[in-house]
Amino acid sequence: MSIIKLNNQGVKNATAFGSITALGSMVFIKKLTASSSATLSFVHGTDGVVLDNTYKEYVFTFNNIHPSANQPDFQFNFSIDGGSNYNVTKTTTTFYAIHSENDATTGLAYNASFDLAQSTAYQGLVGSLGNTSDESVSGIFRLFNPSSTVFVKHYITENQYYNNNTYSQIYYGAGYGNTTSAIDAIRFQMSSGNIDSGDICLYGIA
Repeated sequence: MSIIKLNNQGVKNATAFGSITALGSMVFIKKLTASSSATLSFVHGTDGVVLDNTYKEYVFTFNNIHPSANQPDFQFNFSIDGGSNYNVTKTTTTFYAIHSENDATTGLAYNASFDLAQSTAYQGLVGSLGNTSDESVSGIFRLFNPSSTVFVKHYITENQYYNNNTYSQIYYGAGYGNTTSAIDAIRFQMSSGNIDSGDICLYGIA
């Protein structure tokens, strides 16, 4: 088989491109830094937080979230009343992959224990998070069109963390808040203890 050489067909020789200005941008909104914090909450209209129809998608980034207690779940819930109650009905799904430091344990599994089926409970993002000095979780949480009064509120999340059993563990989760009311607040917390340190940043996708 002969090699076909393309002449003058590379990007370096292109004389014009279509416009890419409409691809959008990631707009920083708010950063919350934990310091033995029971919760970190983003409430629309409070202290510069925007969580309305300004953007169709909002992204939260978790940076080295470290718990005070050992083996808690890092979790969240939505509010439709400005943070007075965090109890939106949700249906969700989660799976994870693990690999231990000593190479003895690997796995890929569906996590039925994190399933919510029309539940108002807090939803776990990761489970059994370690709390020694080098253990933490970092990741991304994407919330779509929270201000819609027509559709349910979809989310996708991906989080990598140091499991208390010295695993590298990544959790993938998704679901929806089953409400046609606008979601105007979201709260993050540990299932036990506090968020000892770390930060959460909120961005809007323009």
